[in-house]
Amino acid sequence: MYTSLRILLVMLVVFGISSCNDQKVLPKPSGQLALDFPKGNYVSSDDMNCPFSFKVNEYARVRSKSDCSMKIEYPAMEATVYLNYRPIENNLRQLLIDGQKLSYEHNQKADVIVDFPFANRLNNAYGMMYEIEGDAASNAQFYVTDSTKHFLTASLYFYTQPNYDSILPAVDYVKADMVKMMETLRWKE
Repeated sequence: MYTSLRILLVMLVVFGISSCNDQKVLPKPSGQLALDFPKGNYVSSDDMNCPFSFKVNEYARVRSKSDCSMKIEYPAMEATVYLNYRPIENNLRQLLIDGQKLSYEHNQKADVIVDFPFANRLNNAYGMMYEIEGDAASNAQFYVTDSTKHFLTASLYFYTQPNYDSILPAVDYVKADMVKMMETLRWKE
């Protein structure tokens, strides 16, 4: 038994000495997922028979309906921007309330909702962009109107369970496209 203990002690000393080296142990930096999305190349959506047009990222698929509502799909990200068009018919106040209420319905899951006013006097387009931070179902929304004839809303949704930290790069990418839609929006009438 004494011999076994001596052998064990010698082995521990040998392993301890042989594992020592002059390299410094440094903590590893935390890793982050590197998502590389293509730079946005924007083309006109003017081929639709709708009372508005805007520029859309060529990497997205636009699916429009006869009422000028549409889905702008990002298949690689499993995301869709839903656009809804409504003509103003003595209902601007209700449309504005609905446009604002849509964003704040995500308040239960949102950490923060930040709104950015939008005004393009040259194109007679006014509205609001909403950024919803947190595990909400929709992380970006906007509405735009000319205040007399046209009202357009948009909402971004992902086909996955909301995990804001994981989808943030994709949210930022599509949000930039939504801002481009607002900035390039032209009413045809």
